[in-house]
Amino acid sequence: MIEPSQPAPPSRIRALQHPLDRVLYHPLADRLARMLVHTAVTPTMVSFAGGLAVVLAGVAYIQPWWPWSVLAGLLIHMSWHVFDGADGALARMTGRAGPAGEAIDGACDYAGHAVLYLTLALAWLDRTGWWIIALGSVAAASRIVQANFYEVRRRQFMAWVHGVPWLRSADVGPAVPLRGLVRAYLWLASVLTPDDMRIDRLVADPLHGAPTRAALEALGPSQISGSSLLGANIRTLALGAAMAAGSPVWYFLYEIVVLNIVLVLAIRRSKQALDRVGPADQASASTSL
Repeated sequence: MIEPSQPAPPSRIRALQHPLDRVLYHPLADRLARMLVHTAVTPTMVSFAGGLAVVLAGVAYIQPWWPWSVLAGLLIHMSWHVFDGADGALARMTGRAGPAGEAIDGACDYAGHAVLYLTLALAWLDRTGWWIIALGSVAAASRIVQANFYEVRRRQFMAWVHGVPWLRSADVGPAVPLRGLVRAYLWLASVLTPDDMRIDRLVADPLHGAPTRAALEALGPSQISGSSLLGANIRTLALGAAMAAGSPVWYFLYEIVVLNIVLVLAIRRSKQALDRVGPADQASASTSL
């Protein structure tokens, strides 16, 4: 049996927490993790449980007993947030944290939501026609891109300012499961966040490291990662609202239209903020390009 190496997760930084995380999801996730520390349950099992919860949320949403089906779907989907925090907390408490667990966690999250979208689209197929499959697929692809930017920026902020390592700084070798998907995830991140390498060099530089970290901390995660609308918390509530309104089409359109506009604005805002970080001559040169 693995003994806990630390009593509490070290990466719960208040500036990065949504209000729902602070008051609901993270307290429940930490409590669940502490309950599981002395059991045979592994962080990977918790990750799979989270992915299953997302799938079950879709199953609940398509049941005929509206509005109770909506309430059940929403509550089950909200439980995923607890599992999503508990797997990482359990990994840190038991000394199992690493790139392998991070890769499995991400795969379970993305796969679970892909199945959720497909479930909802298929359930409405006879009422809308084939186009809802295309709409759900575009919404799922949009979620991947939007979540990639939002997650990567937040994790990168933690790495730059607080020294918390993540998948990008790990060796994605044969020991990391799903390494092809991991590399695709990191490639997409490099496309969406091309200025990260410059900030990496500044943070690692003995002369500019400390002022760079101070400048990034002063900016805060919202300047770098964009609106919390891109995060999972608001999405879960938005899906519940769409299902209460009677159709997943409203949510798919919200994901495709509204959140992609938010993403474009977030990328632009993030670039402008990071262009100001660094030595005065380098920042001005970056801005003029």
